[in-house]
Amino acid sequence: MTRFTTLALAAGTLCLALTAGSANAHVTLETREAPAGSYYKAVLKVGHGCDGSPTTAIRVRLPDGAVLAKPMPKPGWTLATKEGPYAQPYESHGRSITQGVIEIAWTGGSLPDAWYDEFVFQVVLPKQPAGTMLYIPVVQECEKGAHRWIEIPEAGKSADDYREPAPGVRLTEPKQH
Repeated sequence: MTRFTTLALAAGTLCLALTAGSANAHVTLETREAPAGSYYKAVLKVGHGCDGSPTTAIRVRLPDGAVLAKPMPKPGWTLATKEGPYAQPYESHGRSITQGVIEIAWTGGSLPDAWYDEFVFQVVLPKQPAGTMLYIPVVQECEKGAHRWIEIPEAGKSADDYREPAPGVRLTEPKQH
């Protein structure tokens, strides 16, 4: 191997390691693609606290068009939802639904900084064109401090361009019945 090849491989390995580390530093979604208009199991992966401080709350704001949300309870955490009007009516089983869960909060637990956990909810994704990114803002509160994973990339930018990007799911073509 030439010296150049060795240096290139070392640089590539370092870049991969740094990228992997930064990707794990955010609250992310386990499944990052789903069919538009489908039921989606959102698994929020929380890999750290706030500068060493334990996580004590995870708060989620559902984006417009995401409807019929149902959060999964978590032992040791208090679960609460906030209902409000939807941006547009949603048709379900012949009924027009105009309001429902718009926020979900798991509070009162304690997730040490050195531990990992998941927070889960089900939601119906909006019927938007394939390729649309749907961002789900999350606020992570800790004993000391907070992370506001709410930054939504502007056109031409990606989540990697932001310090605290909102987790996102890319909509794919709807499933045919």
